[in-house]
Amino acid sequence: MLQHRAALLASARNFFMDRGVLEVDTPVVVNAPVTDIHIHSARVEFADDQRPFFLHTSPEYAMKRLLAAGSGDIYQICHVVRGLERGRQHNAEFTLIEWYRVGFSLDQLMSEVDTLVRHLLGDMAFTLSSERLSYRDSFLRELDLDPFTASVAELAEAARSIGFADGAQRDELLELLMGALVGPRLGRNALTFVHGYPASQAALARLSPDDPRSALRFELYCNGLELANGFQELAAATEQRARFERDNEERQRLGLPAYEIDGRLLAALEAGLPECAGVALGFDRTLMLATAADHIDQVLTFPTERA
Repeated sequence: MLQHRAALLASARNFFMDRGVLEVDTPVVVNAPVTDIHIHSARVEFADDQRPFFLHTSPEYAMKRLLAAGSGDIYQICHVVRGLERGRQHNAEFTLIEWYRVGFSLDQLMSEVDTLVRHLLGDMAFTLSSERLSYRDSFLRELDLDPFTASVAELAEAARSIGFADGAQRDELLELLMGALVGPRLGRNALTFVHGYPASQAALARLSPDDPRSALRFELYCNGLELANGFQELAAATEQRARFERDNEERQRLGLPAYEIDGRLLAALEAGLPECAGVALGFDRTLMLATAADHIDQVLTFPTERA
């Protein structure tokens, strides 16, 4: 497994080198964590500094600062840490391949992700078709529900089959249904790209100019396993600040800590982020598929409990 892991890492680097994409290295310890309510940052304290620092959950913010400074196309292969994530497909510390392509559309980026994943999967890739499916159509196909028009009561009724208790808001229900019912059914012997997520789940993505209810965001699934999350990147600092503030309001409602907004990222957006699309690919999960592993521990050198 060590040899297979090393070979795939080398293969990924060759993939980007052949395309002229620059490898960069950004800090694992950062001043400001993400505000996303679904991502939990690990706090770090240094003996000589009373301020809290955090382990990054993605290199996204730092890489966007490089893009705004004129780096051009960049990628990074790095370890990230996310709290409260452990299971068959989750380890708190894991490896991401994250990259940004200047001037790419979301469709172009999906095509490149498809090419890289097939490159990494080797012979297994020959058994996989490619599929692009809207978020709306994925819900209609798997649950016979329209996520944009279904009532909260209808969404809650669908969630009761997985032990849901009443009281959640619309987005919570959609996240639950995608994570527990829709997602695990996607990508049957295929690389399935789900695009057009609800605008309320845009995160750092632009909204669709054709349908403001949806965001220019995609996720990739293969055999029920979520592999990647990509955006047509939002470049408007004012809108991004408003989203961060809404995140913090929601975090407080849920009893989670509210975090200081990353002013350096917003300053980079104000300076001018080039038109670009970016994506994070879970390397360990891709390795799971390539080696037919059924637990993430099988592809990690040291899972957290043995670190």
